[in-house]
Amino acid sequence: MSAGSTGSEPAPLAGESSPVERLMDRVNRAAMALGMVALVAASLVLTSSVFSRYLFKASTDWQDESAVFLLVGVTFLCAASVQRHRGHVGIESLASLLPPVVDRLRRLLVDVASALFCGFFAWKSWALLREAVADHQTTSSSWAPPLWIPYGLMALGMTLLTLQIVLQLLPRPRPGAAK
Repeated sequence: MSAGSTGSEPAPLAGESSPVERLMDRVNRAAMALGMVALVAASLVLTSSVFSRYLFKASTDWQDESAVFLLVGVTFLCAASVQRHRGHVGIESLASLLPPVVDRLRRLLVDVASALFCGFFAWKSWALLREAVADHQTTSSSWAPPLWIPYGLMALGMTLLTLQIVLQLLPRPRPGAAK
């Protein structure tokens, strides 16, 4: 919901977790590790671009696009991990004004709407990926990398985000409850 959670929410995966949740947790950790590497790589690529442009007057077409591709990957692949911790920015001004039951309903409705939106976004991303692969689409630069790279990262990331939201919507067994 928000980066500044009030602490009134239970931990996202409190209690027993299902095999799917444990798998999703491992995928999220791997995505975050890859994201950290990609973010450092994008920083290095952009820094080298500045030096090569201004010190050596060298053309740097590939550097801008590769940095954008890396940042697209970071943004989309790490979104599910951020959602797992409910770290996305949200507006919480109503939370303190609403009765707890109404606030839980509000959060449920936001999660359902988010799952629907992200599911639609994922579906359209997979369609873009199929089209980019089938038509051999590339960017319009002189380097011309294939567009399936960012579209694939976007499709995978949105699918993982949708799955994470759906997992958070599913009822959870309470610790100590009868099985």
